[in-house]
Amino acid sequence: MGYDIERFVGYVNEGLLCSICRDVLEDPLQAPCEHAFCTACIHGWLVHHSNCPEDRQVIDVSLLRPLYRYMKNDLNRLQLHCRNRDYGCEMVCSLESIDRHERECEYSQIPCSNAGCTVQIERRNMDGHLAVCEYRSRECPNGCGYTILSAEDTQHNCVAELRTELELLRSEMICRVEEAKHEMESRLDSQRRHMVQKESILQNEIEELKSQMSRMMSDVRSLMAAERQHRQELEQAELEKRELMELLKGLQKDCRLTTTEGSRKSNFRPLTRLESVKRKPREVTVI
Repeated sequence: MGYDIERFVGYVNEGLLCSICRDVLEDPLQAPCEHAFCTACIHGWLVHHSNCPEDRQVIDVSLLRPLYRYMKNDLNRLQLHCRNRDYGCEMVCSLESIDRHERECEYSQIPCSNAGCTVQIERRNMDGHLAVCEYRSRECPNGCGYTILSAEDTQHNCVAELRTELELLRSEMICRVEEAKHEMESRLDSQRRHMVQKESILQNEIEELKSQMSRMMSDVRSLMAAERQHRQELEQAELEKRELMELLKGLQKDCRLTTTEGSRKSNFRPLTRLESVKRKPREVTVI
C-alpha cells in the first residue's frame, strides 16, 4: 500500500499515484508500459493476474524495473505530514526523509518495555510511564536485594530470599573454585610433561656432548702421538744430516790431500802399475 494522499501538502502529480491502490507510490516499480505501482501492490496483483491493471498488456515480475530517475526525484521532493499528526506532531518533511523522522518521532506510539505490560504510549512519555508501571522491576525496600516484578512479589520472605541468595553464591563460589582447581591441575600437568620432555632432550644432548668430547680427546691423543713421532723423526733426520755433513767434510779433506800428494809424486816418477791398482779403489771411494 502507498502513502495516504491526504497526508501530502499541495498538488500531487497523477503520474506519482499507484495504479492499483491510488495512493502515492511507496517503494515504486515500473512496468514496460511505463505504468508505476507500489511494490507490494503489483506483487499482490501478479499473484492472480499476468497483465497490467491499466492497459492489460502482458507483464511479469522479471520485467519490472525501478522508477525513472526524474520521477523518483519528483516523488522524493513531495512534502507530507507525519503519521503521528493526530497525536500532536506538526512535522512536515519530504517523502525522502519521512521514514527517518517517524522512527524517532516523540509522538510515536510504542509498547512498554516491561514484561507483561500491554500499554502503548508515546515515546516522549515513556520514561514517566516506566517510573510508575506496575510491571516495572525494583529491589525490595527492606534491602534483601530481591527484585520485585509484580504486586505479589512484595509479600516475599526476606530471610528466605537471603538464604537462597547465599546458597546460590555458595554454589557459584564452589563451582568457581573447582574450575580454578581443575585449571591449575591441568596447567601443572602440562608443565610437568613439558619439563620431563625438556629433561629428556637435555639428557640426550649431554650424552651427545660426552660422546663428542670422547672422540675429541681420542683425536687429540692421536695427534699428540703423531706429533711426538714426527718430532723423533725430525731429530733422527737432523742427527743423520749432521753425520752426513761431517762425513762429507772428511771426504772433501781427504780428496784435497790425495790430490796434493798426487801432484808431488808426479814431479819425481810415474806411478807403477801396482800403485795405480792400489789407488783406484780409493779414488772410487772418494767419488
